[in-house]
Amino acid sequence: MKILAVADVEDKILYDHFTKERVKGVELIVACGDLRTDYLDFLMTMVNVPMIYVRGNHDDSYFTDPPLGAVCIEDKIYKFNGVTFMGLGGSNRYRNDGKNMYTEKEMKLRALKLAPVAKLKGGVDVLVTHSPARGYGDMTDLPHRGFDTFNDVMNKYHPKVMLHGHVHMNYGIVKREYEHPSGTRIVNACGFQIIDI
Repeated sequence: MKILAVADVEDKILYDHFTKERVKGVELIVACGDLRTDYLDFLMTMVNVPMIYVRGNHDDSYFTDPPLGAVCIEDKIYKFNGVTFMGLGGSNRYRNDGKNMYTEKEMKLRALKLAPVAKLKGGVDVLVTHSPARGYGDMTDLPHRGFDTFNDVMNKYHPKVMLHGHVHMNYGIVKREYEHPSGTRIVNACGFQIIDI
């Protein structure tokens, strides 16, 4: 399955210079957070395929103005064309008023609540998050620190891919992909990435 993964930055290549050829063969859009709903609506219309998403730390507006027609997989196990996705959006809690911010303990509890469903669905093929895993593309400051919980999820389920955003390319030299010891391919979707599952 070919996936268009997007996060954080509205890429001009997709928005201002969209061509069908660029997204040829894409079957699903996976949004990893912190994008305006009108941009996501645009992508769904132009690419003309379904979209699933998790919320980023700046997506509190999604509660009242979600992307129309997209499926929120936040705290869910979701199956699409035989591929199983686990959705755990948000970032580390760096202020008290963020609806999409979590402590490590809260994120761990979210993942544990999904364990019975993941078992029933036969595991997890793609882990979809907003924040990176701790030690794999994260930063040292609390807002951009990754979650240890995501390492636990990868070690438990060995998903083929983890998609995330949150760490922007303009923060410095950012590595786009990592290979996790579990065998999971970790991809930073900031802007956009087209990947095969």
